[in-house]
Amino acid sequence: MSDFLQLQGIPDLFKMFGLESTIKHPLIAIIDFGKVKEHIPDGTKISGDLYYILCKDYHRQNIKYGRKMIDFQNGSLVCIAPNQVIEMENEERPTGVTAMNGWGIFFHPDLIRGTSLGNKLHEYSFFSYEVSESLHLSEKEKQVLTDCVLKIDSELQENIDTYSQSIIVSSLELLLNYCTRFYGRQFITRKTSNKTVVSQIEQILNSYFQNDDLSRHGLPTVKYLADQVNLSPAYLGDLLKKETGRNAQDHIHLHLIEAAKNILLGSDKSVGEIAYLLGFEYPQYFSKLFKQKTGKTPVEFRSMN
Repeated sequence: MSDFLQLQGIPDLFKMFGLESTIKHPLIAIIDFGKVKEHIPDGTKISGDLYYILCKDYHRQNIKYGRKMIDFQNGSLVCIAPNQVIEMENEERPTGVTAMNGWGIFFHPDLIRGTSLGNKLHEYSFFSYEVSESLHLSEKEKQVLTDCVLKIDSELQENIDTYSQSIIVSSLELLLNYCTRFYGRQFITRKTSNKTVVSQIEQILNSYFQNDDLSRHGLPTVKYLADQVNLSPAYLGDLLKKETGRNAQDHIHLHLIEAAKNILLGSDKSVGEIAYLLGFEYPQYFSKLFKQKTGKTPVEFRSMN
């Protein structure tokens, strides 16, 4: 098997796992990892045009994930969007683990194109999380998701008819809605560590706007902030939204506006000069953002104060 596999659809997926004879639908598949015949070598990189929802099942308690104990130790779930590259690594089984099974749902974007789920799939931000930000499941949560999977699998056993797609897609949407709920629970159970991240972001932004970073590098990006705290941009945005009601971009803008106010009231620099100083290439963009956030133009704010 090559070092890089490009999956162009469900048939390629089944070929990789050595399960060609069990294809039920051209656009969606459920794989029971306990039945996979083909061994995928370590280091193999996989990409393609499919969405993955992968649930690993643990049969043991007190499992660590990295250096942390897993919040709920009955399994973990990872969601991966098309064209992301994943690398296979056969992990060592922790002491006491007798089996690592689970299931995966793989579907092509064409399955949901033109449906309500297709129109809102971008709202499921966990497809952009890193693998290290996986959802750790309780036994009850795992059973809820597995029931959704079994419902889809039952429909795949039927002959395809005019109702097949709507039933499969609605069941898939239910599964994703439960994932959203359970990720919400995980943000709550990690509240203490999340507050640490919020504090770190505030410190990073304070330092960035007080030092010479702004004039040298321009406005900080969400990716820059995420890299500083070792999270994906999507996960950081959702974490900040849960904890503060503002996403990462809002936090950047909040510090930007505070810096702009200080310069407006503490100097006689023109709006154009302030805009360039704050990393804006075009002053009108700065003025538009300032009015959007404060309700006043920079000139109005300065004259009122």
